[in-house]
Amino acid sequence: MTSFMCMARTKEFDRDQALRRAMEVFWDRGYEAASTEELLAAMGIGRQSMYNAFGDKRRLYLEALRHYQAEYGADMFERLSGAGSPLSALAGVLLEVARQSDDERRRGCMAVNATTEFGRSDQEIGAIVDSGTSLCHTAYARMLAEAKRRGEARPDLDERAAARFLHSTLVGLRVSARSGAAPEVLHDIATVAIDGLRAP
Repeated sequence: MTSFMCMARTKEFDRDQALRRAMEVFWDRGYEAASTEELLAAMGIGRQSMYNAFGDKRRLYLEALRHYQAEYGADMFERLSGAGSPLSALAGVLLEVARQSDDERRRGCMAVNATTEFGRSDQEIGAIVDSGTSLCHTAYARMLAEAKRRGEARPDLDERAAARFLHSTLVGLRVSARSGAAPEVLHDIATVAIDGLRAP
């Protein structure tokens, strides 16, 4: 009887929804600035429920960052795979930063934010970010190879080096956007980057 009553008092919650809400807090605030109380309020759960489901604040952050990487990566790869023109699709990835709202630009990219907050001081966070970066490099290189095949990109283009360049440009755009760069400035940077890859 006592066991049944204890089970009845246990508050059930949607773990995926709670994780997403925690991700939103970390995305907005960063790791250090996000307090446990703020996270609990956003997730709608108690401290013990958080510990039972996710562990401590650090473990929650790591899972939220992995969730962000998977969600953002899936969305980007879907847009790339459904594009008619490989180079235009890659241009769209860069130009999207310039098209975002002021709030979206200020928020930035959670993975880039993690890199600027931690640098290479945290190996576990670095490994999560590196995994996402590697997937982006592979996807970009594949799109650039197809762009070469179609005559859109320069025939002498090293697609692996160009993929790293594109990703670094995207990271730079996000940092610049978060620092307050105007949309037209971001647009110009993205356009110059893509134009440098085009076939003459």
